[in-house]
Amino acid sequence: MSFKIAFIGSHGVGKTTLVYGLAARLKARDFSLEVVVEVARRCPLPLNQETSLAAQSWILHTQIADELAAAARYPLVLCDRSVLDNYAYLLLASGPRREVETLIECWLDTYDLLVHVPIVSDDVLPDGVRSTDRGFRQAVERRLQDELSRRRLEHLRLDSEGRDAWLDQVEAEVLQRLNPAQLRLLGE
Repeated sequence: MSFKIAFIGSHGVGKTTLVYGLAARLKARDFSLEVVVEVARRCPLPLNQETSLAAQSWILHTQIADELAAAARYPLVLCDRSVLDNYAYLLLASGPRREVETLIECWLDTYDLLVHVPIVSDDVLPDGVRSTDRGFRQAVERRLQDELSRRRLEHLRLDSEGRDAWLDQVEAEVLQRLNPAQLRLLGE
């Protein structure tokens, strides 16, 4: 059984930076882990405002497959996105889908910690994949927040004013939840 953490939020907010920063810190503490990278970058179908139900379904199912594979190999899994992010983009593309809703609801139970990374700047650096349109980025964020609220999902929401402390905050939360024996012994 693995412990799974997912970083959620709109595109261009710093999720990937946090995932790899946390992975480095946890590996330095001898945790065995795998990072599930954002799958949208591998999607062969149009993304962003031009996306479709087919593209978002591909992303959603590939995310789940990658998480399953990682959890089968490692006790700790860090996800650069979650199915909830993927669903927010799907909702914007095609509206609610009853057939997907059940899958999302069930899969959300597999995350031990959701870390919501807020938008702190209107600027999105072009990366050749994600949209730089501010309105689209805000729409994704609003949709994600609506889903968090509607589902009453427990999550760690990072403070938009404290970006410099985000990695420390997430690491402390993860270590508290994992509570590894070696840390308990060192603290006694």
